[in-house]
Amino acid sequence: MLKPVITLLCILMGTISVNMVGQNNLPIYLDESKPIEQRVEDALSRMTLEEKVAMCHAQSKFSSAGVPRLGIPENWATDGPHGIRPEVLWDEWDQAGWTNDSCIAFPALTCLAATWDKDLSALYGKSIGEEARYRNKNILLGPGVNIYRTPLNGRNFEYMGEDPFLASKMVVPYIQGVQANGVAACVKHYALNNQEIDRHTVNVNVDDRTLYEIYLPAFKAAVQEGKAWAIMGAYNRYKGEWACHNQYLLNDILRGEWGFDGVVVSDWGGVNNTKQAIYNGLDMEFGSWTDGLSEGASNAYDNYYLANPFLKLLYSGEVKVEEVDKKVRNILRLAFRTTMNTKRPWGSFGTPEHAAAGRKIAEGGIVLLKNNNNVLPIDLNKTKKILVVGENAIKPMTVGGGSSSLKAKYEIAPLDGIMKRMGTQAEITYARGYVGDPTSEYNGVKLKRDLHDSRSAAELIGEATKLAKDADVVIFIGGLNKSDGQDSEGNDRKALNLSYGQDNVIAELAKANKNLIVVNISGNAIAMPWINDVPAIVQSWYNGTESGTALASILAGDANPSGKLPFTFPVKLDDNGAHKLGDYPGLNKEATYHESIFVGYRWIDKEKIKPLFPFGHGLSYTTFEYGKASADNKEMTADGKISFYVSVKNTGNREGAEVVQLYISDLKSSLPRPVKELKGFEKVNLKPGEEKTVTFTIDKTALSFFDDKKHDWVAESGDFEALIGVSATDIKSKIGFKLK
Repeated sequence: MLKPVITLLCILMGTISVNMVGQNNLPIYLDESKPIEQRVEDALSRMTLEEKVAMCHAQSKFSSAGVPRLGIPENWATDGPHGIRPEVLWDEWDQAGWTNDSCIAFPALTCLAATWDKDLSALYGKSIGEEARYRNKNILLGPGVNIYRTPLNGRNFEYMGEDPFLASKMVVPYIQGVQANGVAACVKHYALNNQEIDRHTVNVNVDDRTLYEIYLPAFKAAVQEGKAWAIMGAYNRYKGEWACHNQYLLNDILRGEWGFDGVVVSDWGGVNNTKQAIYNGLDMEFGSWTDGLSEGASNAYDNYYLANPFLKLLYSGEVKVEEVDKKVRNILRLAFRTTMNTKRPWGSFGTPEHAAAGRKIAEGGIVLLKNNNNVLPIDLNKTKKILVVGENAIKPMTVGGGSSSLKAKYEIAPLDGIMKRMGTQAEITYARGYVGDPTSEYNGVKLKRDLHDSRSAAELIGEATKLAKDADVVIFIGGLNKSDGQDSEGNDRKALNLSYGQDNVIAELAKANKNLIVVNISGNAIAMPWINDVPAIVQSWYNGTESGTALASILAGDANPSGKLPFTFPVKLDDNGAHKLGDYPGLNKEATYHESIFVGYRWIDKEKIKPLFPFGHGLSYTTFEYGKASADNKEMTADGKISFYVSVKNTGNREGAEVVQLYISDLKSSLPRPVKELKGFEKVNLKPGEEKTVTFTIDKTALSFFDDKKHDWVAESGDFEALIGVSATDIKSKIGFKLK
């Protein structure tokens, strides 16, 4: 369909003549039978200097120029990564007022990581890729894979947790699913963007070993395994240079070591210097009045660092044409993979299938943290009165939070999901309990439910506790939200505890009713001073369009929870290395990662700290029994492999899924190493009484550490241990082996 249109455009613009059509004489760049590199060089040779520079910077808030004369379309980006952002005005963040751009909101990426399910990651990527393609976007600004260093980071909800191996394995299927639709996944924010405080100015100081072992693996997997077509630079600085134009990150590592052949896109406003942008690996500049001089000017985009200032340097000869050619090659490669691909699918948007995919992911990611006395699932044969308490039961969560804010086609709030699922079998009552943020509008999206309540905290708690005494079950639904200073771009949280007096509300409810279920909705860990007084705790997430349906399904037992935590819940902030060592959020715009490689459970293990809930933790409504682990060999050669086997049996009375986790421990090393590191995981679904054997096969890469003196990965001969567990602190079986 696209090829005749391009041919007609080329005739009209004089690129080819009428008598060339049908003679197989199309220009090479239009001939899809030719290798992409040949097409890129042909297109490049036909472009003027002005056309080349125009491709290197934005022409609107979310688009960059194509080459109309050659039939090369514009590039259109969209936020992602949880749904396709509503259309905005050409020059502004304000919505354009379209009536047909309401998307399906998918769960936040913390939820996807909590599924520990690579098949669900592929489903997520496929579904959101179809939505982006239908809206004719060719760059999806996501997924995010920055490592969870502190539970205060306001943007952690957009990322995939604290472990580089988990993030690496979960990001690859997402990318492949998106790009199968002819849409580039733009993996972000590369790199070391681990806090929102001072994010535009902070310089991150981290040793090479930590960089390579903790903060880069997910990006490397995205490039080398996922074959990502785009990478977005981060706002922060590293080695004194901004990450969006950073010699070491972009030229030396990304392109030099990893062989990345895609396009590097700046974060919006992340460019700060023309010469660095030219030479240090950036291809496309996007932003908001990024030169700081022309806000509101009609020609703002011409003043971008890679616009007229770039062109002047090229005209003068101070910068060689080969520098712009490097960038345009990458941009053309993007076009041939996306907008110029005539076999690109058409996509689909706002469909029931996408909503169902979101619900399936949400159900797979909700984590059952605690379930004393089998309070869950709720037995609707015995439960006649249910009280739901809390603002998050009614607060929409698809809006707010920054650039991932959405205009969802619909959003089922938790209370609505509970009413629909349980309302015919039990009497459902709602009490507010507390007032958090009653804001009813964000970026042009107006909430249909009025959240304002003028009653005092005492009145709200009094109403909730009075009703709680008369209920069979109380469900408190609170946690964080997407307001500034909570889980939101641009700022970090102030503390680990819940805001708005929620801890007090929970404590009072626990006194009033022993059957209290606390549902925490957040993208971050929270403190739980009331943990010993509450029998059941559920960790939910910002779960999108079908969030209420998914939560009700878990609470009622229609779905068996199988999510596992993708990050550690510490008891207090001092149980986190970044906070214990006192370098967060930095001093004089310098943040030094003193905890080195000991992030998350690695720190917990090293310091022998008992977490509130460990990495990898999650309960089920059924029970699983693990057999003793075995191996096919007791020794591994440097070029060999070794396989470990463990049987898992469902010993309960309902179907369920278990995530079997493999950790590797180096028993003696020349450098300090973590007590153990995740090196494998498999999610297995088992019917009652069913037993399966899980196999993990590793090679020496699973045993290696990064030696920054050699600047290489090293596996030392000696004794190792494979640990099979259900979390980082619950190890079921160990088996020793040697590397020769």
